[in-house]
Amino acid sequence: MTEALFVVTEEGYWGEECVEPLQTLTEAGVDCTVATPTGNPPVVDERSVDPETVGEEMAARVTECDANDERLNDPEPVAAVDPGAYDAVVFPGGHGTEWDVNQDRHARAALREAVEGDAKALVVCHAVGILAFARDSDGGFLAAGRDVTGFPNEWEEGIVDDLDRMPDGRKLPYWVEDEVKAVGANWDAELDADTSVTVDGDLVTARGPESSHEAALTLLGELGIEAPSA
Repeated sequence: MTEALFVVTEEGYWGEECVEPLQTLTEAGVDCTVATPTGNPPVVDERSVDPETVGEEMAARVTECDANDERLNDPEPVAAVDPGAYDAVVFPGGHGTEWDVNQDRHARAALREAVEGDAKALVVCHAVGILAFARDSDGGFLAAGRDVTGFPNEWEEGIVDDLDRMPDGRKLPYWVEDEVKAVGANWDAELDADTSVTVDGDLVTARGPESSHEAALTLLGELGIEAPSA
């Protein structure tokens, strides 16, 4: 059976970006395991379960999954899992990734092993910021020279205030686009397109919530798995 490891933030994951790939891969027969930096349950960003922000259907879907999915409620510590045992590693987004997942050496190692080994990696939205820190086996930046997409500065401007503070008061430590470009990635968030998913070798990146479904289907295609029927 094909297996996938989801590395999810405890500091605020964006609901659709986790639940959409998790459920889509599961429906396609992929055995999914959830891990977090400490092994505590991931915490959903409250904005991503606000019906006025994401719509009633998505808010209800995420709320139900967050509350009742055993994998989300009893995750593994990322340091305790063997990333080499998985066919894919998935990094759902959310601003929270900037405070834990993207800075976690075991998460970065899991990404490196997937991209350099025989697996695939899917990195979504703010989790793409991990590429600003992840190194390859030779010590260079894993993203250097790679085509990627992710959460763009143009969108960040509409969220943080002039002091880079989030709506909850936390100061955003960096902007994903700036940092990923700085390590030599070829960045294109395709702002004129409804969705943005980029494949470069074994690395798949996705721009944001609206791209989550396409990203999940793209990952399934890269794994050679037929997508579940609608």
